[in-house]
Amino acid sequence: MSSINIGIMQFQHQITLHCESKQHQIFARHSATVRPKRTNRGSFGGRRKQTIKSMRAVVQRVASASVEVEGRTVSAIGPGLLVLVGLHETDVEADAEYICRKVLNMRLFPNEKTGKTWDQNVMQKSYEVLLVSQFTLYGVLKGNKPDFHVAMPPEAAKPFYASLVEKIQKAYRVDAVKDGVFGAKMKVNLVNDGPVTMQLDSAQTSK
Repeated sequence: MSSINIGIMQFQHQITLHCESKQHQIFARHSATVRPKRTNRGSFGGRRKQTIKSMRAVVQRVASASVEVEGRTVSAIGPGLLVLVGLHETDVEADAEYICRKVLNMRLFPNEKTGKTWDQNVMQKSYEVLLVSQFTLYGVLKGNKPDFHVAMPPEAAKPFYASLVEKIQKAYRVDAVKDGVFGAKMKVNLVNDGPVTMQLDSAQTSK
């Protein structure tokens, strides 16, 4: 073999070693900078189990709303708020105070004088509030079947809900705060104004 051929083979071998070295350096740098993926996996079904501990209220701004029981209208309001209330089995007085304060002070109504859209609360407008107890707000699906085991039991929920209604009445006006019939099969009729619907949970950090 001639010296020229030997020289060419040595040069090709040097190029191959240089390329392999470069690839190894790039892979090493990439491996050092790529972070492992974060997962939310836990011991329950491969997913992090969520724990809900709060009173829940779904607030709707309405042009009107009413509650019927056995074909009879038991409560009705004009413009104001329809509030569906779900009680958690761990709820205490502080949760009721939070929901009361937020429902009456959340600025969901426009100010005609200033033109601001989200500027006034239900009390400033002298509107009404209709409260409806709804344990299904704490329903979760097990397969296709709803489960309500975290909702407050009826025997404890009834007086607790009554105290919430009274609390909101005292904070505003008795005649402006109405409710449905606890535990009854109700038909809730409403005309949502907006539509505007918001959810409140008493376990929020900023109370």
